[in-house]
Amino acid sequence: GTGEPGSAREPRAEDPALSARAPRSDTGPAGAPESTGFPDAVYVTAANIFQGIRFEKSPEHVLIKYGDEPLRSLPESEDESVQRSSYELAFSALKFQDILETILIDSYIFPSTTIPDHLSSLIIVMLYDFQDRKFQARLLSDNEEPIAEVQEVESLLNSFKTKLAAALARCRIKHDALSIYHILPETIRNQELRASTLPLYAWINTCKISPEEVYYSLKKKGYHKVKSVLHIDDKVFAVDQHCHDVLIFPSHLKNDLLNIDLFKDYKLILQDKSRSLAVHSVRALLNMDDDILMVNTGSWYTVAHMSVLTNNNTSKIFVCGVKSQAKDPDLKNLFTKMGCKNIEILHETFLNIESKDHRLQKVKVILLLPRCSGLGVSNPVEFILNEHEDTGLLKDFSQGGTSEDKLHILAQQQYEQLTHAMKFTKAQAVVYCTCSVYPEENEAVVKKALEFQDLGNKVQPYRLSPPVLPMCSLKEIHLSTDKFFRMEPSEITNGCFLSVLTRERDPSETVSVKDVLARAAAKGLLDGIELGKSSKREKKKKKSKTSLPKAPTNDNNGIQMKIAEFLNRETNAKANRPEILTKTSLPQKNATPASSSSQVRKPGKPANNPLAPTLTKNAAHPRPYERQTSFLRPRSEDRVIALKPIEIVLPPVMLPFSSSQGIKSQLPTQHFYYRWVGPKTVMPSYFPSPSITRRGEKPKENLPSSLLRRPRPWL
Repeated sequence: GTGEPGSAREPRAEDPALSARAPRSDTGPAGAPESTGFPDAVYVTAANIFQGIRFEKSPEHVLIKYGDEPLRSLPESEDESVQRSSYELAFSALKFQDILETILIDSYIFPSTTIPDHLSSLIIVMLYDFQDRKFQARLLSDNEEPIAEVQEVESLLNSFKTKLAAALARCRIKHDALSIYHILPETIRNQELRASTLPLYAWINTCKISPEEVYYSLKKKGYHKVKSVLHIDDKVFAVDQHCHDVLIFPSHLKNDLLNIDLFKDYKLILQDKSRSLAVHSVRALLNMDDDILMVNTGSWYTVAHMSVLTNNNTSKIFVCGVKSQAKDPDLKNLFTKMGCKNIEILHETFLNIESKDHRLQKVKVILLLPRCSGLGVSNPVEFILNEHEDTGLLKDFSQGGTSEDKLHILAQQQYEQLTHAMKFTKAQAVVYCTCSVYPEENEAVVKKALEFQDLGNKVQPYRLSPPVLPMCSLKEIHLSTDKFFRMEPSEITNGCFLSVLTRERDPSETVSVKDVLARAAAKGLLDGIELGKSSKREKKKKKSKTSLPKAPTNDNNGIQMKIAEFLNRETNAKANRPEILTKTSLPQKNATPASSSSQVRKPGKPANNPLAPTLTKNAAHPRPYERQTSFLRPRSEDRVIALKPIEIVLPPVMLPFSSSQGIKSQLPTQHFYYRWVGPKTVMPSYFPSPSITRRGEKPKENLPSSLLRRPRPWL
């Protein structure tokens, strides 16, 4: 748990043998498979894990001594099913440590036996499995090499079989519980229940395959696409609403999925959704040639996903904290298999990297995934193995919470990393993401870093920005009212906290049209455009309405023409509705403007035009001297509207717009956050505001507002 990404050989939650063994028989939910025992190597590995995370009692209450020596270490198994089973067994023994110790004492195994202290951990984990299979004999494999210590403990437990069963029965009666599973606190039982039903999330490696090809391949395998996979026992999948390249599968299909070529060939990658949310947030903040710095990434799949999302850019991804250079060849081999080419590994820890490092001068976005308590995760074993987290997390999960001291240490580490990220003067944004449910690790860290940020450098300060991910429900909107993106642990997803920090826009800084369009092309967005004019541009246009301002390069003129052509195609495609012509034509002066408050309160059926905003009851009321010419009420089809052609000057800043096929297709039918924005609030406060029309001066024509999701401050 050093924060360093793990070995190059990813523990693929991807192999059938890696599926976590759910609680069974009388220690878990009904319907789980019966246990037949584990290989000897699993017991030894589980005992050593338990030895490192067990609860230590005060000397006066110690009845079972565990010793300080671990069992003889075994070579790290290449069979990842052994690792997974070992962690599951150690975690189960830890949750029931007090009960198992009571059973051993009540059955007189302790302190009457002469077994060495260093075998106590092995006795605990083997006793848990023994009672879990209802004290039945273990099925042994002929190919397995026996381990002497395991054979010795197994013989001891078998000889006390009757006494152990009686002690277990007395324990259940004492707690008035059907099984020892029901003795666990309700918070832990709820967490285990969520873990047993949590859907599988897999992102599409678009470097190797397109989403359409994935859908076709899955269809050939008998899968069909649905809107939700909850409570469906069939072979189905759904597309995630937040991340368009993430598919969702029911949890019971894991073994079946991992046997198909899509997963074997790294075309589909199983990974927790929180990591996909983080990389998609970074991508939304990027220009075409911006570099990225990733800190504490955990799984290499997170790095690969970031690489895949920037495959069409010239961006480079820097990953820091990989201390062992011996891993480099294996990592390069893994990334080559996945089709990732723009990744560079840094061997320094993040806090040891200078903010002026010459390699990082093009880094514009920093993704920070700090070590956290992880209490938002439902399955801690999956989290530890897949994200290479600290084994000590199992201790917190077994208690249903984190100690105050540990929480303080984690929060301090997170604060130090976040403040260091904010020192990189060339960076323009920081994305901070945890799987914690504690405000001390989330909001408190971000707010403290913003409050005490160093303002001595000649750079704009950071401020909290709204989420760049779509809000897909009223609950998400409510949870994000303070500009933080949150997902609570539930039956469909793990918990997640995400914050976006961006530098305030320098008023003297101008953004070229080319850069804005490059961002739009990178995001695949070219449907609705919202333009705003700075006061300088207005003055220029007042002098000459027929001449365009001098563009930085001739390329900008060509780009402007392409936008004009696109918008013309969009407006001409919908001849049956009144159109709002952008770029080349606007309504005449005598065209009926949008009515005032009475019509806003009674929204009519919205036009099909994708550029026309949807009115809501909370629309901003226009001022008397400002005309609204950007929205027209639907008129009868046979009425002809006279149009006056004029030229529109492209502004230096352009707000984001959404794609009708890319992002819009992922959102549900009801977008609760859309609203009509009046002329005064066309742009967020961090953009240069259009100058207010002076008395007696002809007001400027406002272009239609696109359907806003959230303001994006990076533009």
